Amino acid sequence: MSQPSFELLSGAAGSSVILHVPHSARTIPAGVRAGIVLDDPALERELDHITDAHTAELAGAAAGLAGVTPWRFVNRLSRLVVDPERFPDEREEMLAVGMGAVYTRTTHRGVLRDESADPGPLVERYFRPYARAMTEAVAGRLAATGRAVVIDVHSYPSRALPYELHGAGPRPPVCLGTDAFHTPAGLAEAARAAFAGCGETGLDSPFGGAYVPLEFHGTDPRVEALMVEIRRDLYMTEPGGPAGPGADRLAAALAALVDAAGR
Repeated sequence: MSQPSFELLSGAAGSSVILHVPHSARTIPAGVRAGIVLDDPALERELDHITDAHTAELAGAAAGLAGVTPWRFVNRLSRLVVDPERFPDEREEMLAVGMGAVYTRTTHRGVLRDESADPGPLVERYFRPYARAMTEAVAGRLAATGRAVVIDVHSYPSRALPYELHGAGPRPPVCLGTDAFHTPAGLAEAARAAFAGCGETGLDSPFGGAYVPLEFHGTDPRVEALMVEIRRDLYMTEPGGPAGPGADRLAAALAALVDAAGR
């Protein structure tokens, strides 16, 4: 049996919080691998740089520590298959560096896929089912609790990579990505308080925004969203090495945010 593309892990019936982990996996199905031009060693190096390593484990540990268990939506495939957080059309600014929903360029702006290849089949096979399932997960929390809080769990390298459009700005230990419509001030402040023991917390640099399924985006204020970007040197050996002792402190901080956001 093939590995599922994504997984919704149940939390408490009364929890409004979904920990969303879109970029933690390295798995690439064989049929998708065939369309990637990198040889195996180069692909492994690219995965080291592009994968938000150990973030699924951080989210799992936080879920176990939280007073009310959050739901978790975890991508089980690499973002080199599709990136479920990109806009699937011309709205996506990362198209400028070949990193729309289906990447054609690497973190170092080398060729990943033939740019003439049609992204449509990958979007239909992987992107749209993921988007539907995440939409349903949010709708489930709205139906159960009257609100939904999507907390994206990401990481980023301590030094900017060539693909970054906004890599010249600050790179704090914890970056909080916000959305003008879906991130209330109280949610961002709760995150600042939760991560206070992990070093400086910044806003929207080097990465900004927060993921909301398109069905709710910009229209439903009951859906709140925040992106948590953790600088990788806080908890792991870069670029793709093992987790270190800092992971426990970060998991506890994320759990504190889950509990504050769910109130």
